Amino acid sequence: MKAAPFEYVAAKTAAEASKALGSAGATTAAIAGGQSLLPMLNLRVALPDCVVDLNGIEELREVAVKSDTVRIGALATHAEIEDGLFANVFGGLMQRVASKISYRAIRHYGTIGGSVALADPAADWPGCLMALGATVRVSGLKGLRSEPVESFVQGQYQTSLAPDEIIVGFDVPRQAARLRWGVFKVVRKSGAFASSIAFAVAGSDGRPASVVLAAATTRPHLLPKVAEALGAAKASDETIRRAIAEDVAALVPNDDAYSMRLHTSTVLRSVQEMQRA
Repeated sequence: MKAAPFEYVAAKTAAEASKALGSAGATTAAIAGGQSLLPMLNLRVALPDCVVDLNGIEELREVAVKSDTVRIGALATHAEIEDGLFANVFGGLMQRVASKISYRAIRHYGTIGGSVALADPAADWPGCLMALGATVRVSGLKGLRSEPVESFVQGQYQTSLAPDEIIVGFDVPRQAARLRWGVFKVVRKSGAFASSIAFAVAGSDGRPASVVLAAATTRPHLLPKVAEALGAAKASDETIRRAIAEDVAALVPNDDAYSMRLHTSTVLRSVQEMQRA
């Protein structure tokens, strides 16, 4: 099966893209790497009147490493991040995450902005950026705005993007001290969608821990009890395990016993890796 006919617009600026995406009476879609949209077009799951190509917008490629923030353009590919696009400023966390996304061929085309905009519950970047406390920068007909990734991703394939808006990039806080982190991801086979992903992040200077569980519900979630337990002085292994069990149960109370054990184990392994760092 091939895609249904649609108009194609190659935007050169964010303003051009927003104008095309906001066309009255038209169903529109933005395309960057196309690793999710192209299959949906060919299967006719997506039937837009107009597809707006974002690849010609240079401002979406901006990468700036500052003393307190790293700015990552939405068109940064998984492969570029894996290969050290903005140096090792997060202790290798983002390189690790990028390297475990699907296959290298996919990583050459898939983009960090496209991943967050799609908001697949099993995607890696929304949970990782949430754990790092990142904000997303959005451009639309009303101008620029910023929003924490935590609130930007609202549910399964749901974000706060208006029809005319596109993701420009992300601002990720950078700590002066060494970042301690742990990641654990469960996939049934190489390149498959994750069944469970957990991220644990903390600063070696006493920065409060942040723990996120993804692929368990319709969106990634922060785990507040686990973060609180990790912040306590000399927190015991039993205390941390109890906090993990409580947070997971609050998110997936109706899940089966296998899923509960799976997500609990995923979070525990990410926390243990962080503690060893």
